[in-house]
Amino acid sequence: MDMQKAPKSSRLHIGIFGRTNTGKSSFLNLLSGQDVSITSSVPGTTTDVVEKTMELLPVGPVVFLDTAGLDDVSVLSDERIRKTRKMFDRSDVIMLVTEPGLWSGYEDSVVKEAAARETPVIAVINKTDLSRPSGEFIDEVKKKTGRVMLCSSVGAGRRDEYINLLKRYLVETSPGSFLNPPSLAENLVAPGGTVLLIVPIDMEAPKGRLILPQVQTIRDVLDKNAAAIIVKEDGYAGMLNEMKKPPDLVVCDSQVAKRMVKETPPGVKCTTFSILFAQNRGVLVDSVEAAVCIDDLKSGDKVLIAEACSHHPVEDDIGRMKIPRWLEEYTGAKLNIDTCSGRDYPENLGEYKIVIHCGGCMITPREVFMRTQKAREHDVPITNYGVCISFLHGVLERTIEPFPDALNAWGRKNQDVRNKIQDTITKQETITKFK
Repeated sequence: MDMQKAPKSSRLHIGIFGRTNTGKSSFLNLLSGQDVSITSSVPGTTTDVVEKTMELLPVGPVVFLDTAGLDDVSVLSDERIRKTRKMFDRSDVIMLVTEPGLWSGYEDSVVKEAAARETPVIAVINKTDLSRPSGEFIDEVKKKTGRVMLCSSVGAGRRDEYINLLKRYLVETSPGSFLNPPSLAENLVAPGGTVLLIVPIDMEAPKGRLILPQVQTIRDVLDKNAAAIIVKEDGYAGMLNEMKKPPDLVVCDSQVAKRMVKETPPGVKCTTFSILFAQNRGVLVDSVEAAVCIDDLKSGDKVLIAEACSHHPVEDDIGRMKIPRWLEEYTGAKLNIDTCSGRDYPENLGEYKIVIHCGGCMITPREVFMRTQKAREHDVPITNYGVCISFLHGVLERTIEPFPDALNAWGRKNQDVRNKIQDTITKQETITKFK
């Protein structure tokens, strides 16, 4: 994939934090060599998060997130700070911009928030053209953050020096999953193997294009030196009959999982794109364990359906129409279903009985993890579209078969359910006996 066109979800997200007027926007402009952010001596000039994509070899594609100051006291400060705090969940690395001799509770709060998320921090002591920081101050900042850059955002002549140091720090601090990302097809197909992809034409995809999960899966299969055969759902059975050798793996859109399972011979592993992403993001086992909770839903319960992308809903939209309909058909309950999209993820998760999240192809693995963590903190089970749909259609055990950990989790959860049922039967028999 051309790095200039790499999706944001595949980029390293670098949050730029700090007080108002420490020079965060000027620092980003210096790094990018462009006037990306408006700069001014007026506090609170940055009114919203400014995103700038760049290529920093050998790190690769990155996104800088220029945030509003955490000490903003302007009229819109509450909203700006709320958006800034959300950037902690998006940031793989945090750059904390300060000035010589300036360190207080504000800076400590950023370090504390980062530590709670195990996010590395790089301190940037800016405005060194105006004042030289003392050795004691540099040592103290380094003790708190681990890495320090001295910088003058007006020193364009030293831009290469700053960028080279930043690259070194990013290589040292970036998550291993970014520098050596696991393949979607990890351990599922060997070189020379074949993956058969069932790709319905998604009405929400731009004309002439496939949706991102399909494109990324195709690329990962090719990177494995394997072959990708692509068919629509109506051509799947015919393609299987024509193949001299069964495919190593079949992957389909979640909406046709039931049909895929019905037409796939025993012994041929099959799954969905959404389940592949859950495995890749490290949340598949949680999603499988949460799906069982759908059985406990009752009329009046609140369910959150969360999408990470923003799109114009079409007729019979998967998140707004199909999943709600399938949920109520399966449970026989009249549910209160809320939806959110893009980066609007509710704070009040505790009022929901379950969260059903999309595959997360448009957000980073860190964001998927943080959203899962927030649900856990509220003791709310969270599953994803692919797992939920396969569960509702009775084919989940088949679609998670390629993933032993998830399959084991499914077996444990089902045994727990069987044990509860048996305990209930035993109690009822005991009560009857002593009446």
